Amino acid sequence: MKLTSFTRNGTHGYGVVVAGGIIDLTTAIDGVSDLKDLLESDRLAQAADSAAGRSADFPLEDIDFLPLIPNASKVICVAVNYLAHAREAGRTIGDYPVLFHRHAQTQIGHQQPLLVPKSSEQLDFEGEIAVILGKGGAHIEPEDAMDYVAGYSCYNEGSIRDWQFHVHQYSMGKNFNATGGFGPWLVTTDDIPDPDALTVTTRLNGEQMQFGEFNDVAFNIPTLISYVSKALPWRAGDVIVTGTPGGVGFKRKPPIFLKEGDMVEVEVNLVGTLVNSVANEV
Repeated sequence: MKLTSFTRNGTHGYGVVVAGGIIDLTTAIDGVSDLKDLLESDRLAQAADSAAGRSADFPLEDIDFLPLIPNASKVICVAVNYLAHAREAGRTIGDYPVLFHRHAQTQIGHQQPLLVPKSSEQLDFEGEIAVILGKGGAHIEPEDAMDYVAGYSCYNEGSIRDWQFHVHQYSMGKNFNATGGFGPWLVTTDDIPDPDALTVTTRLNGEQMQFGEFNDVAFNIPTLISYVSKALPWRAGDVIVTGTPGGVGFKRKPPIFLKEGDMVEVEVNLVGTLVNSVANEV
């Protein structure tokens, strides 16, 4: 099942993506007004039942995509997780994952523009696989961790490189307004039983910049879920952005940074393709 968040005629909603468009579930399930509510109330099965046998209520062209989970309580990102990216960055993989937090308000949806900020010209692309938690929990053992996953999506973890390296803790460069593309939809785990089969490809203006196989990461999904849960309980709708493969712009010679008019695609096989244009901040 594919689930997405959107606005239509000025109203926020969510629904199931099918051939021909969206099955609107915004008012279909009592007490559930968005995807986070759906996950928190453990009603994915009810959403599937509500959509069964129905055709689309309206085409995709009628909506504006929101970030998949606009109101996630936390978005936790993983640095230098892909081995190829660690090599190009000159980083050594340690015993524990390198984590930072991204604020949900910095995210944009599919087909919305990434913004080159006024204060920098070094907006870089980072295609990644996003994991969405389907339920909360603390002190989760790795062997139980996949039971907490609702599904997967695409993420462009846009980074402002000069700000990222102002200081040793580089979260500021990862939290500029409208630099995190998230979507276009969540594909549930019943359709992707083995996340190690996932790959991520980033294209800039049609040219492939990055490719990575998810089985090339140092810290897999169970490890990440378990590690974080020992410090901070997960909540339904939380997001793990699992790291980017090699090929990022600032490590190229000469460096490549995003500019107004560019088009960036992040494709995750078995999920879909997140597409974002690039504009200058006004």
